[in-house]
Amino acid sequence: MKSLTYFLQKKRETGKTLFVPYLMAGANGLENLAQEIHMLAECGADAIEIGIPFSDPVADGPTIQKAGLKALQKKVTLAKIIAALKEIHAPVPLIMMGYTNSFFRYGLEKFVEDIAQTDVKGMIIPDLPFDHRDLVKPVLDENDIALLQLISLTSSKKRITELLSVAEGFVYAVTLNGITGSKNDYEKKLDDHLAYITKQSSIPVLAGFGISQKEHVTRFKANCDGVVIGSKIVSTLENEGIAATRKMISQIMQ
Repeated sequence: MKSLTYFLQKKRETGKTLFVPYLMAGANGLENLAQEIHMLAECGADAIEIGIPFSDPVADGPTIQKAGLKALQKKVTLAKIIAALKEIHAPVPLIMMGYTNSFFRYGLEKFVEDIAQTDVKGMIIPDLPFDHRDLVKPVLDENDIALLQLISLTSSKKRITELLSVAEGFVYAVTLNGITGSKNDYEKKLDDHLAYITKQSSIPVLAGFGISQKEHVTRFKANCDGVVIGSKIVSTLENEGIAATRKMISQIMQ
């Protein structure tokens, strides 16, 4: 069992609603990344997603796209992010979220070798087809890095069973048919969908995409183990700063 899976399972056993926030690395300057990570941990994060800026982020909504472009304009690169993370002692596991091109261009084996010197324990690669996961799995498996699985609203029960059979870290249950932060009018069938995945899964299931209100968290924690919050955190950090973000998270997650 990967260490990230074990860590989150132990957290779930306490009855806590799991909380995984997302940051776009370098959007507010890499010099502020450590402060942002520690703030999120202090706000109860059980793990933290670190977004890698990319020019064509197909799964990201406008807020995260904008943050990624802002980071790219600041000349933030994957190499610089890894260098920064090597100097940061994260209080909770980190999960890198990025696109295949970034990791393969860097060199997958070199990438994994370098992040072994950080607190990164998981990866999310939304544009990596499930049937091609073996392009990265052997290298990740050798280095205790979990490859997290996304499950969409359109996944059949047969497909869900297949996805869950290899899931590790946590299951990312996508709550919308679309991109991150795109809307909040969740479908009524979503509750049954989340409940089904959670019942079938041996590891924690977290709902993500568009979660920005306390009411969303209350609704989803009735049918799964926690939530991923991205766009709301990214926009608040950019527009209002650390203190306001801390207050906003407290209000949503209390």
